[in-house]
Amino acid sequence: MSAPHTGHGIVSVLAGVLLAGTALAAPAVATDHQPGTGPASFTAQADQADAAVVHRGRVIAHPAINVRKTPNTKYKPIGSIPYGTVIDIKCKANGEVVDGNPRWYLLKKGGWVAARWVENINGTPPWC
Repeated sequence: MSAPHTGHGIVSVLAGVLLAGTALAAPAVATDHQPGTGPASFTAQADQADAAVVHRGRVIAHPAINVRKTPNTKYKPIGSIPYGTVIDIKCKANGEVVDGNPRWYLLKKGGWVAARWVENINGTPPWC
């Protein structure tokens, strides 16, 4: 005679709990998914991860970098940030080409700066 095998009951209960939790979880959906950029759920997760990271850069323009209302030099600057200052970046976009670089960074506090004059500290920011 062998001892009763009780492991099956515990495994069944755990499997039921896992299945119930999976059924209750809401799927991730990207509201601005662009065709050809990957599955919507993957894109939404990547967007959420990027939103959680504060992208930073250091100003490498001497004596300062100009902050602009739009990603181009068409209008006068709305401010400036001194050389060596660490800035918080929200996202990047293409704009006027500055010294061979078309990228511009939208600052967390507002305004645009030419990416040519910013050294990325912790990776490149997401697209706007």
